[in-house]
Amino acid sequence: MVAAEAAASPELGLVVLGYLDDDPGLKGRRFEGVEVLGSCDRLPELAGELRPDEVIIAIPSARGEVVRRMLRLSRLAKLPFKLLPGIREIIKGEASFRQVRSVNPDDLLGRESVDFHEAPVRKVIEGKRVLVTGAGGSIGGEIARQVARLDPAELLMLGRGENSIFEIENELAESFPALRRESLIADIRDREGLLRLVKARRPQVIFHAAAHKHVPFMERFPLEAFVNNVLGTQNVIDAAREAGCERMVMLSTDKAVDPRGVMGASKRLAEMLMLRAAATGGATRFLSVRFGNVLASRGSVVPLFLRQIERGGPVTVTDPEATRFFMTIKEASMLVVQASALGEGGEIFILNMGESVGILELARTLILLAGYEPEDEIPIEFTGLRPGEKLHEQLMTDREAEASELGEQLMILRPNLPKDLDLDAILAELGALAGEGRAADMAGRLLEISSRMGTSL
Repeated sequence: MVAAEAAASPELGLVVLGYLDDDPGLKGRRFEGVEVLGSCDRLPELAGELRPDEVIIAIPSARGEVVRRMLRLSRLAKLPFKLLPGIREIIKGEASFRQVRSVNPDDLLGRESVDFHEAPVRKVIEGKRVLVTGAGGSIGGEIARQVARLDPAELLMLGRGENSIFEIENELAESFPALRRESLIADIRDREGLLRLVKARRPQVIFHAAAHKHVPFMERFPLEAFVNNVLGTQNVIDAAREAGCERMVMLSTDKAVDPRGVMGASKRLAEMLMLRAAATGGATRFLSVRFGNVLASRGSVVPLFLRQIERGGPVTVTDPEATRFFMTIKEASMLVVQASALGEGGEIFILNMGESVGILELARTLILLAGYEPEDEIPIEFTGLRPGEKLHEQLMTDREAEASELGEQLMILRPNLPKDLDLDAILAELGALAGEGRAADMAGRLLEISSRMGTSL
């Protein structure tokens, strides 16, 4: 396709010198008058002979490891590289050479990014009053953007930090001038204040994105994890129910699966609170969405690596064997909005994120993208796993996997709340420890309880 367009559009100034393909049966064949010169591994050798100006990675279905390999070969050949659009653009007939672009971190997912259908989501959002907690955060802000384009009756953006809420409000005022919106400066930990606020606005859909998410910080400040992630979530649940809300979607994390740290344990307990709310009945549908790591979100490893590369290194990696599941901010926000349309109540939705990505390989590839040689020009240092971190994350427990519904894009869990789980007693016990400032005792008990939850489902 690229060669044909280059021949038909001389104004592009593009001359295709040859193809490289790993299929040995194609070597020597010609397409659009251009010869297949051999496998991709020949790129450094042929670069010296043919003196090309750039490499186009025309593999729209390429997984992350293929892209990373081509980046290494292009780097060895001392050539710039660009990437053809994804397979969806090819199918839709939208791809052309004019859309060939530079590689970006999203291409390193190890899979093609997921796109969701708008029609069922619009039915849930259009004409409704929608509240987003944590709307000033990177994911909460993107949820607000996605909701704004679906024509809600009103968008309510709640956050504790006034500066971040100010920024998203101004952005949406410019992008969606006709959107009816209101910014709410409030703290989900303030139960009575939150109940009054939500009851007065009466949102019909709530996306609960407000949470503490930094694993090392929550190990150091476990009381914050409990009060914000657990009690704050219960406050939002109660507010949603009292306001007669139709749907509430909570953002969770893969760190809630067999948690090793306080942050994951707090989100596991929050998932249980959502399950209890769903099982209790009533007009409100309660459901959760589990995320992997979100590329380019605040606190994500990718922005950290890019800042370290910009300073000349070193790039710090916790462990050479560490792996994580990654998704884009748009995928994360669309997954949440999509779940609101699909959920009947009591589900946990998970994006099918394919294979996990090695953190070391990700660091090396970002260094290559920046035009440097890993280890030689930009050093990489190993710092060791931080408290609360795991070497490998899981999207679900083995027992959950047995009961999950596997779709092409989404995995759906419909777990039952353990019958012997007295959540009120657990909240009272943990709340008493928190009230007495016994952070270590509370953290240990939280981890013990969340571990029991993981094996009970």
